[in-house]
Amino acid sequence: MSISTSGGEQRRPSVVSTGKKAPAGGSPAAGGKSASGARPVTPRPGGGGKKQGRRPVSPVRVSQGRSWGSIGLFVAVGVVAAAIIGYGAYAVIQNGKSWEDKAAAIDGVVNFRESDPSVVAPLPGKQSHEPGPLTYKVNPPVGSSHNAAWQNCMGDVYDAPIANEHAVHSLEHGAIWVTYKSDLPAEQVEKLAGKIRGNEYMLMSPVQDLGAPISLQAWGYQLKLDNADDGRIDDFISALRENASMEPGAPCSGGITATGTAPRDNVPQNEGQMPPQGGELPPQGG
Repeated sequence: MSISTSGGEQRRPSVVSTGKKAPAGGSPAAGGKSASGARPVTPRPGGGGKKQGRRPVSPVRVSQGRSWGSIGLFVAVGVVAAAIIGYGAYAVIQNGKSWEDKAAAIDGVVNFRESDPSVVAPLPGKQSHEPGPLTYKVNPPVGSSHNAAWQNCMGDVYDAPIANEHAVHSLEHGAIWVTYKSDLPAEQVEKLAGKIRGNEYMLMSPVQDLGAPISLQAWGYQLKLDNADDGRIDDFISALRENASMEPGAPCSGGITATGTAPRDNVPQNEGQMPPQGGELPPQGG
């Protein structure tokens, strides 16, 4: 088809590519163009020239939640660390306390040094060392006049009553005297004995007419209890053993080892008359 224009030569119109495929059997011209001058359309893979489909979607990871095992381990470690730090702080505070403060903190302890000093002062008309039987304001006694010989207190467990007069002298040296009723069950007695045996500045014996199943004595201090499982027993021993001494450094060895409530006067030196600090013994009754 030709188009006639006035005053001009007839020309063929330019061919416009419509985007249609080249005729079958046709081959592209050199330089990658078709015979019509249009660049061929290269079909996309898998689509034959059609629009490409969506790309595959990557799988989404699903969270498995928190690791409670690890969390529990961290919590346990934190609790243990806090406990260690807390105990360390407590130990520092406790070690900073005086033995008097530690004794005062024991529930039920009686400090006769403050509440009734007459209990530990020499008996009226008597001196510190006195022969013969003596009468005390407190049972068991926690101080006051006593015999010149002390009861052996090297972890001794006596299965029968001993003389108060000798036991009080042991308290003066810093010993803890553990006493109990004669009808205390055997297993309770054995528990008490286990705290005494082999420990210096400790002795134990039954006491007549005891007002409680168990009673602990140090010089000027007393604690009465119902059973041998009470933790205050260890607290009393820890706070007062040797600390409550009126003669620091005085021995517990070389004392009376016999039982019986009658005091033994004029005992040979090897049975309780060892000088407390290497000096001469005071005369009997003085």
